[in-house]
Amino acid sequence: MSKDDVRAGSDGSVRALPLAGERYTGSESVAVTSPFDGHEIGHIPACGPDDVDRAVRSAKAALAAGPLPRWRRAEILDTAARLLAQRRDQFAEIIAEEAAKPIKTARVEAERAVGTFQFAAAEARTLAGDVVALDAIPSGEGKVGFTMRVPIGVVGAIAPFNFPLNLVAHKLAPAIAAGCPVVLKPASQTPFSGIALAELLIDDCGLPPEWLHVVTGGGSTVGNAIVDHDDIAMITFTGSPEVGWSIRGRAPRKKVGLELGNNAPVIIEADSDWAAAATKIRSAGFSHAGQSCISTQRILVQDAIADSFTEALVKEVSSLVVGDPMDEQTEVSALISESERDRVKEWIDEAVAQGATVAHGGGVDDDGVLGPTVLTGVSPDMKVCSQEVFGPVVAIATYEDLDDALRLANDSRYGLQAAIFTHNVGDAIKAFQTLDFGGVLVNEVPTWRADQQPYGGLRDSGNTREGPAYSVREMTEVRMVILSP
Repeated sequence: MSKDDVRAGSDGSVRALPLAGERYTGSESVAVTSPFDGHEIGHIPACGPDDVDRAVRSAKAALAAGPLPRWRRAEILDTAARLLAQRRDQFAEIIAEEAAKPIKTARVEAERAVGTFQFAAAEARTLAGDVVALDAIPSGEGKVGFTMRVPIGVVGAIAPFNFPLNLVAHKLAPAIAAGCPVVLKPASQTPFSGIALAELLIDDCGLPPEWLHVVTGGGSTVGNAIVDHDDIAMITFTGSPEVGWSIRGRAPRKKVGLELGNNAPVIIEADSDWAAAATKIRSAGFSHAGQSCISTQRILVQDAIADSFTEALVKEVSSLVVGDPMDEQTEVSALISESERDRVKEWIDEAVAQGATVAHGGGVDDDGVLGPTVLTGVSPDMKVCSQEVFGPVVAIATYEDLDDALRLANDSRYGLQAAIFTHNVGDAIKAFQTLDFGGVLVNEVPTWRADQQPYGGLRDSGNTREGPAYSVREMTEVRMVILSP
């Protein structure tokens, strides 16, 4: 499989979608361009509400015809993991081109997707209910009770641009394990990874085509049609808080799983290995140009080591290679669009106007790429601290004692992941008991994630937990069975 096997060329041909059991090209199309240099990658159909309805009707009919046996779900997922491992490099090339994710980082994403399918396959085999001791009350004597996990129904999956393969996998793999058909909307900026994965599942792994449908188009058309469709039982969405909570408001009678934003804080205590922290943040703050919900953003450094830590971090960041995502040496490339680049640059300039200092970066190079940026002297009210930058920017603030740092870290509308570097066990315990986040890491950056963990947050970071073992439960309902003699 090559890139050309899984996307349309730049000759105006349209990439067909697996939709309602056929390969669909639609009547209208839109071009997808490279975020790095603007070249045309290919064309995708501009789907509409009628296409969504056709996909949902097909998916609902598939579920009504009878469930996929567990062994078959597991077999499909196992095969997907094996084939993804074999085709890692090809998928990485697709990711790198459409997302401007450096190729070596894109390979890591493809490898992670393999694990996501492996863990989902385990859930397909083992997901089960519980025995309920009905005879614990007199009226239950002689009765047998147990629960079953049954598919919730058709799942509408709306995926983001920043992990166009693995975050699609985090929606499709658990749904398959749960026995739910899916209508997938990949991000319009990065659709080809998701389309290629859907075709792999259908064409090479044996997933019946009526169990997976891809619709491409804008949020106001395709996205809203998915959210509003009466026959979709659950929405799983990854993206911005503004869009996520608006979906929740539009669909009060559906289950809506939201994985949203963050402005991930890390606390650096003076007693810690702060040099190792600086080395980790080199990647954690700038991988994929900071376009990750858990990209390290707010760095809280104890006063006594602030100057030394900042010097070490600037030295690390200055060695990052910026450029073409297809170059093996590149570590940071373009943001997803010029408008996003300009927004992040405006936030940097605004912070400087408000008193922050650019310790490194802050400019746009000849290729139009915003360079990795380190800010010092920031305050909590600056956008680079109070909001999610989603760009190659870290902001350093200082504190006197741990209580100050914990207060600053918790002063956020977000609550996805946070971290602390310390060699004091008591301080580590105090941190994970106090930090009000879905995940707290000790002596690791908040950007670290295992695909099998319960991943999710609080407040404007969302309302769910992802990871196959957790997503599959979100995608099932509990059915109580009572047997009487």
